[in-house]
Amino acid sequence: RAADDAGRPAEVPGRGRRLRRAGGGPLAALLVAAALTAPDQLRELSPAAFLRLPVEALIVAAALLALPPRPRRVVAALTGAALGLVTVVRLTDLGFQVAWDRPFDLVSDWVLFDDAYAFLAGSVGRAGAVGAAVGVVLLAVGLLVALALAARRLAALLARHDTGARRAVAALTVGWVACAALGVRIVPGVPVADSGATALIRYHAVQVRGGLSDGDVFAAEVAADPYRDTPGDQLLTALRGKDVVVAFVESYGRDAVEEPEFAQVGAVLDEGTRRLRAAGIGSRSAYLTSPTAGGGSWLAHATLLSGLWIDSQQRHRSLLATDRLTLGGAFQRAGWRTVGVMPGALADWPEGKFYGYDQFYPARELGYQGPKLGYFLMPDQYALSELQRRERSTPGHPPVMAEIPLTSSHSPWTSFPRVIDWDDVGDGSVYHRNSAVADVGGKPVRRTAAQIRADYRRTVEYTLKSLISYVETYGDDDLVLVFLGDHQPSPVVTGEDASRDVPVTVVARDPKVLDRIDGWQWQDGLRPGPGAPVWRMDTFRDRFLTTFGSRPDPGAPPAAAPR
Repeated sequence: RAADDAGRPAEVPGRGRRLRRAGGGPLAALLVAAALTAPDQLRELSPAAFLRLPVEALIVAAALLALPPRPRRVVAALTGAALGLVTVVRLTDLGFQVAWDRPFDLVSDWVLFDDAYAFLAGSVGRAGAVGAAVGVVLLAVGLLVALALAARRLAALLARHDTGARRAVAALTVGWVACAALGVRIVPGVPVADSGATALIRYHAVQVRGGLSDGDVFAAEVAADPYRDTPGDQLLTALRGKDVVVAFVESYGRDAVEEPEFAQVGAVLDEGTRRLRAAGIGSRSAYLTSPTAGGGSWLAHATLLSGLWIDSQQRHRSLLATDRLTLGGAFQRAGWRTVGVMPGALADWPEGKFYGYDQFYPARELGYQGPKLGYFLMPDQYALSELQRRERSTPGHPPVMAEIPLTSSHSPWTSFPRVIDWDDVGDGSVYHRNSAVADVGGKPVRRTAAQIRADYRRTVEYTLKSLISYVETYGDDDLVLVFLGDHQPSPVVTGEDASRDVPVTVVARDPKVLDRIDGWQWQDGLRPGPGAPVWRMDTFRDRFLTTFGSRPDPGAPPAAAPR
């Protein structure tokens, strides 16, 4: 009788068991090979992309052949489980590439799973979100167990065919070296001599080390604040008496104004420029480079308002624990009433104190009585109407600085209203009428990429039309509006490798306001052209405070934007 890999006599298996054993080996090999050769980018995902020879398989096979039976089984199981963990990280990276256009950050991105669950609950319902969460957990556990068992099965095969296995590993090692030396590729950019799993582990190890050491670097950046001790009477002197509104437009990126597919967005901006100009209102536009893409709006908000590069959850948490002077804090110190109108804040938001707000309006305090439209509750025109009613409508009111993140263009872009007469907005009940809603949703969860992009375009158009109409209606000599995108939309809209630039525009009736920013060399109008200046988003705070403060603008160029 045959002996097993421990040297014990083996029982002669029945036919069914022989078939399972014969089929189990190839299936285990396919599973391990797929885990080792899975591509890191969705654009590389094709059957041919798996035709690679992973060096990790050769190294582990050689090690298993050199081990005695009992350690071999233990090492095989541990190696398989580790490969399962690497596969889970690889799949998570792919998900983050789709949603946020970057890999998963092992140090600080765990909190984003809560946001992902909330997004699913808002898109497909709580039951669907729970089902998806359970499915993800089962998949992760299943991969660890399946790959551990597969590795043990392959170790047993190596032991039963010791001589042949040694020869095969030696031959494949020579082949790997040859392919590496010659740069052999079946798929462009994907070498046959593969070491992707090792590269993935190395990347995340460097990422973790960098994340753990970033605390000291960030603390030094926080401390280097030229406006930390500037007296209030020297801040924002050129804007005295003005109401300054900073509006973030969700997912309003450079692609929205430059890609031919979204030409209607540019048409809305051009028509808005003409209408505002006819009303005596001017505008200047450029681009800012956001620290995030696809999501993570709060990182962009923090970057613009703090003048620091906030590109991770770790930096965001650290920022909130400092006394950094924010743009809102500067207005507050200079005597403005500062408010945050937050239609997307569905819970308490203690960050408002950090940003220097005298008054904070979360969604539940905005009095909306209409239907849920889009991912968040209320349309942007309603949020702007509440800002006007609560803070700007009283004659002789003190000057106000308001931040308002507009949310109607938040993914998944399934429903949005029409721009209506401002007198009809009221408490939002009007949106129960079909005449006030352009699209009531109800679409299937699965849409084509073309449908998603079209829906994205229409929601951005709606928000921009609302802003333009707001300025037309309420844009007196004392209004200064700064509106900008927080980040580009997800790669399903932009494609991969899109820039992180977002449009930014200053709108004012008072020509003295726009004269102050002549040195910025921003382009005239609401739509920045391809040659418009590009600043990093973290440079905006200092340039704004310098330009509108009592100290003269030194005219130094802003920091170059990363590409």
